[in-house]
Amino acid sequence: MPGGSAIRSPCLLGAVRALAVLALALAPAGVAAQQAAPIAAAPSPVSSSTAERVAARLAEAGAGVRFGLVVLDEAGNELIALNPDGRFIPGSNTKMATTAAALWLLSGEPAAMAAGEGTRVRLSEARVPDVVLEGRGDPWLSAAPGCARDCLAVLADAVAARTRRVRNVIGDARWFADERWPAGMSWNNIPSRSGTATAALSLDDNELVLTVSPGDPGGVPEIDGPPYLTIDNRAVTLAPGVRPTPGRALALHRDPLARRAVLTGEIAAAAPPATLRQGIDDPAHYAAWTLARMLAERGVRVTGEVRSAYRAPGEGPPAESPAAPLAVLAPPPLAEAVTRINKDSQNHHADVLLRRIGRAGGGDGTAEAGQAVVRALYAAAGVPEDQGFFADGSGMSTYNRMTPRGTARLVRWIARQPWGAAFEASLPVAGRDGTLANRFRGTLLEGRLMAKTGSLNATNALSGWLITRSGRRLAFAMFANDVPEGVSGTAAIDGALAILAED
Repeated sequence: MPGGSAIRSPCLLGAVRALAVLALALAPAGVAAQQAAPIAAAPSPVSSSTAERVAARLAEAGAGVRFGLVVLDEAGNELIALNPDGRFIPGSNTKMATTAAALWLLSGEPAAMAAGEGTRVRLSEARVPDVVLEGRGDPWLSAAPGCARDCLAVLADAVAARTRRVRNVIGDARWFADERWPAGMSWNNIPSRSGTATAALSLDDNELVLTVSPGDPGGVPEIDGPPYLTIDNRAVTLAPGVRPTPGRALALHRDPLARRAVLTGEIAAAAPPATLRQGIDDPAHYAAWTLARMLAERGVRVTGEVRSAYRAPGEGPPAESPAAPLAVLAPPPLAEAVTRINKDSQNHHADVLLRRIGRAGGGDGTAEAGQAVVRALYAAAGVPEDQGFFADGSGMSTYNRMTPRGTARLVRWIARQPWGAAFEASLPVAGRDGTLANRFRGTLLEGRLMAKTGSLNATNALSGWLITRSGRRLAFAMFANDVPEGVSGTAAIDGALAILAED
C-alpha cells in the first residue's frame, strides 16, 4: 500500500486481516453464541451484608444517578453485578479499549514498528524549494524549551544545513484522514486542551501554552507565549492588597476555528504567573508556523507562506514522496505512549493512537479503521460487540458506550495476555500517581488499586483491578451516569469500592 511499507509486516497484516474477516464477517453467529452463553455463576458471591452496604453507599448519592458495577474474582465469577448490561457513557474509560487494542495488535511486532513512524522534513524539487513537514501520527513532537527528544529543532537544523532560502512551509497531515473531532463531542470543548483537534501532524500535545503575569496596577496583565493567536486583553491587574473577585478568575475565550481570543478576569498584583492552555484547531498549520519561525532564527529566509495539507475522509493515503527526507525523528516506544495516555488521561494522544492502529492494521488512517481493530479486540476477548461502542479513542464523545459486564470481562482477559503486565503498569495507582494520585490516600486501597478513571459531563467511571484486605485480586468496572449538579459520582464510586476491599 502506498506509503505504508515502513510500518507494516506481512505477518501482522495477515493476522489482522484474518482476524478482521473472522470478527467482522463471521461475527454474527459467534457473537450470538457468546450472548447466549451464561455468565459464570458465582459459587461464593460477596455476602449479602456487603452487597447491602454497597447499595446503601450508592443510595447516598440521591435520586437520578444511574450506577453500574460488576466485580469478578480470579476465576471469572461475578461477585456482584449491579445493572451489569446497562450501556453507560464511559468518559476516559474509552482509553482502555484504545490502548489495549494497540498492545494486542503491536506488542509482538519489532520495536521499530511498535513505535510507529516519526515526523520527517523534506525539500521539494524546485530552485527555491518548499519545506514539507510531514506527520506520521507521532503526537510527541515538541518545540518546548529544553526539548531533549522528538524535537522540531532537529528538523529545523536539517533544513538550515541544506539551504538558506525556501518558499512555502507546508504542514502535511495527510497520513490520517481529516477527522479532527469525533461525532458526539461537545462543541464547547473544541477550544480547550481536552478537545483539541486530532491530526497526523501536531506539536506539543496540540496545545498553545500562555503565561499571564501581573502588569501595572489597574492595567492589563502581561502575556507571554507563542504569538499564534491574536489576543484581546481585557483582563485587569488589581491594586496591591486587593484580592480577585469571586468568579473573575483569568480565562481565555475563543470560538472554535478562530485565531482570535479574549482574555478576561482579574489577577492580584503579587500573584505568581498563571498558565492558560488552548487547543489548536489546525494542528498541521501550527506545527508548520512554528517551524517557519525556527528557520528564520537559523537564518533561513521564508519567501512564501505557511500552509497546511489534509485529506478528506474517503480519499486514499498519499503516495510516498520520491524526495528522501532530510531527517526523521524517532517516536517513543509503544509502552511509553500507552502509559502517557492512561496515567495522564491524555485525549489527543489517545485519538492519534486510534488512527495509528487503524493504519498499522491495514486501514487508511481513519477513526473507523482504528475502531475495527477495537472491535476485533472485543471478539478476541470473547466480549460481545454490543458491550462496547466507540466513536473516538479518548472518551470525549458522548456517543461512546460501555457496559460494566463487558468492561470487567475485558479487564480480566487483558490480565492473562502476554502484554497484560504492560497494560496494568500503564494505569494510575490509587494514591500514588496519574489521575488517581489524590484519590484513596490513607485508605486500604492506597497502592492496591490500579484503574482507569473517566469523567465527562454528569459522568464518572473507574475500571481495573483492586486487591482486598485478605489479598484477593478482583477485576471491576464501575460507572455513574446522569450525576446531578452538586453530587459527587466519584465519591460514591470510591466509597463502594472501599467497602468491597474490606472483603
